[in-house]
Amino acid sequence: MSIHILGIRHHGVGSAKQLKNELERLQPDIILVEGPPEITEVFTYVGEKALQPPVAIMVYNSVDPKESTFYPFASYSPEWVAISHANKNKIPVRALDLPAAISFEKARIQSENKKEEAEDANSEIDKPLPIIPQDPISILAETDGFSSGEAWWEHHFEYNTIESEAHFKSVYHVMNALREEGLKSSLDDENVAREAYMRQIITEARNEMYENIVVVCGAWHAPALTDVDSYVKEDRKTLKQLPKTKIKTIATWIPWTNKRLSMASGYGAGIYSPGWYNHLWVTEEDTEINWLTKVAETFRANKIDTSTAHVIESFKLARSLAAIRNKHFVSLSEMNDAIRSVMCMGDEILLDYVNKELIIGNALGTVPNDIPKMPLQEDFEINLKQLRLKLTADPKIYQLDLRKELDQNRSTFFHRLELLNLNWLVRRSSRTKGTFKETWEAQWSPDMMIALIDNGFLGNTVEAAAQAVVVNECINAKKIETIATLLQKSIPAELFEDLHILISRINEIASISVDILDLLKALPNLINISRYGDVRNSDLSVLNHIVQQLLIKVNTSLANACYGLDEENSSAMFEEISKLNHAIGIYDDAEIEAEWFATLHKILHKDGVHPIIIGCVCRLLLDGQQFTDEVADQHISYALSINNLPETVAAWLQGFLKGSGMILIYDNRLWNLIYTWVSTLNKETFIELLPMLRRSFSNFEFSERRQIGEKAKEGIITEKTTKTTLDSNFDEDLANSILPTIAHFLTPQS
Repeated sequence: MSIHILGIRHHGVGSAKQLKNELERLQPDIILVEGPPEITEVFTYVGEKALQPPVAIMVYNSVDPKESTFYPFASYSPEWVAISHANKNKIPVRALDLPAAISFEKARIQSENKKEEAEDANSEIDKPLPIIPQDPISILAETDGFSSGEAWWEHHFEYNTIESEAHFKSVYHVMNALREEGLKSSLDDENVAREAYMRQIITEARNEMYENIVVVCGAWHAPALTDVDSYVKEDRKTLKQLPKTKIKTIATWIPWTNKRLSMASGYGAGIYSPGWYNHLWVTEEDTEINWLTKVAETFRANKIDTSTAHVIESFKLARSLAAIRNKHFVSLSEMNDAIRSVMCMGDEILLDYVNKELIIGNALGTVPNDIPKMPLQEDFEINLKQLRLKLTADPKIYQLDLRKELDQNRSTFFHRLELLNLNWLVRRSSRTKGTFKETWEAQWSPDMMIALIDNGFLGNTVEAAAQAVVVNECINAKKIETIATLLQKSIPAELFEDLHILISRINEIASISVDILDLLKALPNLINISRYGDVRNSDLSVLNHIVQQLLIKVNTSLANACYGLDEENSSAMFEEISKLNHAIGIYDDAEIEAEWFATLHKILHKDGVHPIIIGCVCRLLLDGQQFTDEVADQHISYALSINNLPETVAAWLQGFLKGSGMILIYDNRLWNLIYTWVSTLNKETFIELLPMLRRSFSNFEFSERRQIGEKAKEGIITEKTTKTTLDSNFDEDLANSILPTIAHFLTPQS
């Protein structure tokens, strides 16, 4: 009986190539691969055509899927090579490591302990900071003159060409020497239990009478797994101390991305250049030339001129740099330096194209359809197929025309996913106007699978889960605004079955609510929905009754709600008043509009209301043609009177001018009043009020500010000034020539 411990670097191309050769030489009858035992059951899928790396095994708590971890695989991962060899040769392959369920339980205990320590303020006093051990391999790197432990490892193990047997013996001796010196790694405390469990699984395989056992594990673990018998008593004690748990875990395959491979994975293995590693794995000859050719193609695709000469000179420079640096191979570092100097002409920004598209890459794995999934996952994938949608690692823009059946169905699906808070989709503004256009940006991330699984308890379909989210949030909502938002989201998601719950909840809260600001925020959305509906022709007439009830409550209480507010709350109030005024304008109901203007009149004449709100209300009534010229002059003149405090006038102006400066351009009466008021301010007062005045004018369009500036040069506008301006630019004969045409269009046709 023989046990072969093969230490590898996770996602190491050189390790994978050496492992492939060593497995062919050893011909084991069982292979043990680092990983929690729970993932063994899904190893059987490796080798199927539909399972294409990069992929990952997701292990999660069946009750709380947020407790999860991932074990990523690339085609060049040594573990993938080992599992593929086992399945191809029809020999057993198992995972050996600490069970994920125990790891989850330990993480819970550690989290609870940290919370207790945080609550006990005295425990942090004089507590020494934890010392993070230096990576043992980096110590060798410093001694040998390398910049990092990774560079040292690559030089000695990833690019060597020695026989596979000698390679793994060398790896073992280096790791053993480091451990014998007592050097610690940052994961040593965690590794005690992990290695004890690994040795237990090796012992079990040996007791099952396997004759030729191969163990594939991280290089650091190799020396601890060679003599399992000498650790029996120690391991028994260690394993007894592990926490007991009833957590049930589920393992499944999910697609992964190169970008995710470059991050730390479930076992702490992250690589910076997955695209480069894949190139080394699949390219057997002329590695450097083939890579530079890809770089040239990338630059040309991005409209950057790159010639064959660039490729040749970059190749020569990369080779020269490797020789100068005493390397027997050309690494990515030499390639990047050569590309930066020759192809990019020293421009670091251009190298970003190479980094994004090649060094990292945008590869996205695939998984078989028959892998066990939760019902919600299955429904999600069915929808993807029916709607012809693809999961991509790169952002993809969907321009939807809701007049088309496919796009309308996609929109419904997207809105349902938005309610589930999946990070796949983000709503973008459309360039074209009209309610029939929608723009969405989709970018797939493995985190989305966690969210899908986590929402699995809500329902077996995306529609049912989204409906459950709406109902749950509605029941817990305390504000009408929250429910109005839910209602607005439910309609494009076509979740009509429980709309009556939302409407009933609005009635319930409205009957006891005294929060007028909440009603003001909710009403514009409700009015917009009840007035226009949507392009799906949904029956929303039931909302009209609720809208009218809420408007009665607002009209009754709004004036009192505006009393005594400070500047900050007054600013918030006048914003909501403006929005509701616009919504009532599109509601197109004369009676409701009249009641609303009556409410604004109450506010205008109520004492104790902040000038910002008074200015806003005055402008709304003026725009709504609720003032005669004489009354309008009286209100504006009174507001701008020199008898008022300058701060009061500035606040009134801020409310009055909010949203548009056109009134200053075309209303000379108002212009003259404001101009006169400003001219009466002394220098100190003007400087003090300048920030407030600037805030009022800064929201105007650029063209409006320019015209106001031009008008300011003229000062007070008189009839003579106005007439002179018109006379110099106005062609009366030309104007008269178009009057018959205008009259024709304005005359009612019988």
